[in-house]
Amino acid sequence: MPAVEVSDLAAACSPTWAGAGQEAGGPARVDVLTFGESMVALRGDGPLKLGGTMAVSVAGAESNVAIGLARLGHAVRWAGAVGDDEAGELVLRTLRAEGVDVSGVSRDAGAPTGLLLFEPRLPEVTRVHYYRAGSAGSRLGVDAVERAFAGGAPPRVLHLTGITPALGASARAACERALRLARELDVQICLDVNFRSRLWSQEEAGAVLRAWVPYVDVLVASDDELPLCLPADGTFTELPDQVRALLDLGVREVVVKLGSRGATAYTESGELHCPARAVRAVDAVGAGDAFAAGYLSALLDGAGVAERLERGVTTGAFAVASRGDWEGAPTRGELGMLGAGDGAVLR
Repeated sequence: MPAVEVSDLAAACSPTWAGAGQEAGGPARVDVLTFGESMVALRGDGPLKLGGTMAVSVAGAESNVAIGLARLGHAVRWAGAVGDDEAGELVLRTLRAEGVDVSGVSRDAGAPTGLLLFEPRLPEVTRVHYYRAGSAGSRLGVDAVERAFAGGAPPRVLHLTGITPALGASARAACERALRLARELDVQICLDVNFRSRLWSQEEAGAVLRAWVPYVDVLVASDDELPLCLPADGTFTELPDQVRALLDLGVREVVVKLGSRGATAYTESGELHCPARAVRAVDAVGAGDAFAAGYLSALLDGAGVAERLERGVTTGAFAVASRGDWEGAPTRGELGMLGAGDGAVLR
């Protein structure tokens, strides 16, 4: 597959209507609709069994992306579910404060908000402990998705991850309903695979994600996640063959995250690579979500693939250089700060 700059994809991937805002006499539109489970996140300062202190925040792949997009100036709706508890109020308060529309959120009086513990075990190793079985997020229903789509004009993009369907049958059905509604309404669909081995097996994930691929316009994955989306009856050992198979299934863009090596986008016109931005790494958690937010932001702006990749690796670098899942996400005015140089003081 030839390496070329695929700027002609901007027109193909541009939305069919103008940007966010409000139509004359109509309800406000959102650029991106997303949903999933957001949890209270406790970050320890050492091994959990030794006690110590913990910082309280919130975390969740989809809400991380929502916050990242909102900080870049986009209108975003997060339509997840939280418990009718103080933890759920913290999630909603945080998202509201970041400018995310939570009007479609469901409160579940019969289930708690999920909990996530981060345990820094070595300087470069963090263990994550989930307490989400039976949580409100895992019981997200089809009705919540239908309400989110019914609230005004269709979103420009539906963003899903492979985490939500792993939470249980109800959440999986909600995702599948969202895919069908988005297809009916001609909404672009972005899927970030985000495989979590503690939530489901590769076999389970593959069975679900393969069925989703024909709906997907933009597929975001690390190179080791791509096989989960490929036909089970094929043999695709090399990355070019894997990408070709996904494009043949109707995916318009396959975006492969390569960590410290940057990211590569593949389309019918070829491939384009963007190296990572050099920063002092502090915390890699949330970097993939930050990349997705940056990439989608540039797509919403009508930018070509080169600029989408550049913004994605830039927002990903901000995440790596900051502690927390979403706290380091940049605003649009901050995107150029990484070029200021070491020790720079911006006055």
